[in-house]
Amino acid sequence: MGSQLLYPVRRVYCVGRNYAEHAIEMGHDPDKEAPFFFQKNPDNLLIGSNAFPYPSRSNNVHHEIELIVALDKGGSNIALGEAMDCVYGYAVSLDMTRRDLQGEAKKAGRPWEVGKAFEHSAPCGDLVLKSDTGVLEQGEISLKVNGEERQKGDLNQLIWKVPEIISILSGLFTLAPGDLIMTGTPAGVGPVEKGDVLDGYIEGVGDLSITVT
Repeated sequence: MGSQLLYPVRRVYCVGRNYAEHAIEMGHDPDKEAPFFFQKNPDNLLIGSNAFPYPSRSNNVHHEIELIVALDKGGSNIALGEAMDCVYGYAVSLDMTRRDLQGEAKKAGRPWEVGKAFEHSAPCGDLVLKSDTGVLEQGEISLKVNGEERQKGDLNQLIWKVPEIISILSGLFTLAPGDLIMTGTPAGVGPVEKGDVLDGYIEGVGDLSITVT
């Protein structure tokens, strides 16, 4: 912690609907759904700035607080018992979503990139090394907007836990050092407006604060 070392990002994977209450609020049954994944681009990360510019072509941008898992090892078909050996550290992040454009894409059966992978759509805090935190299996994850609590959950509520995510994802893609995994968001997602201040927190990892501009 406090290091000036940089972490070169290769890919950014995201897990969809990985908290039961969020799956329900989005109209899905978490007991019937296998894990699914989508991607953001590395240059979608917003690092070193507390200003999130409201994106174009949308009138309904939502916040989603998420734990990022950063890898320093990878491979294909990684065994569940070896998955945590790939974890380098963790960070607090936000999956900002153009919900209206995502909704249109869903209805048309099209990919989600226009709703998820736009510029500055992944504000991210500093990495905290796993060697400093240990294995994160529980702990508060929450978000306040203008001081009002919007999202609150616990990491132990993840439907698919971090080792499972890594193992399953490695069966679909060859993972490598530099890969980030955004692990999903708890219930309470909602819209933001220009001027809003978002304060995210994950126990054992830290804080992230941005202002919508």
